[in-house]
Amino acid sequence: MRGVVVDNDRCSIARALGVLGERWSLQIVRDVFNGVQRFDALREHLNVARNVLANRLQNLVDAGLLEKRPYQEFGSRRRYEYELTQAGRELWPVLMTLMAWGDRHLAEGTPPVEHEHVGCGGRVSLVPVCEHGHAVDPKRDLGLRLAKP
Repeated sequence: MRGVVVDNDRCSIARALGVLGERWSLQIVRDVFNGVQRFDALREHLNVARNVLANRLQNLVDAGLLEKRPYQEFGSRRRYEYELTQAGRELWPVLMTLMAWGDRHLAEGTPPVEHEHVGCGGRVSLVPVCEHGHAVDPKRDLGLRLAKP
């Protein structure tokens, strides 16, 4: 890959890590994607301290990745569940890529889950494609250029 140097304060990866780089943040996003949306269910599933979870959830809400939705069960106080915003849903390829990397390099035995196409049952994978539809091999075909303002 041919490189272009980008100042860290302008780097989109650095900015994204400012939002998602704390421990638990991507795991929370993953769980909300998978339907675990209530505070107590997230806390139980992640086995995370209550104050840490509250902080991470608020950070994700403040960053525009999650929205709080009130709910109230009979006889209980009003509580909140969390739903992904459009920006949060756009993290799906990031999670898929991290999962695929972890499956290849860190899994002990068979990976625990696979993504499947509900329509046909085929396994889903991400393939980098340019705007003209060409498959891109990152080792051979990927370069960087400064974006045009």
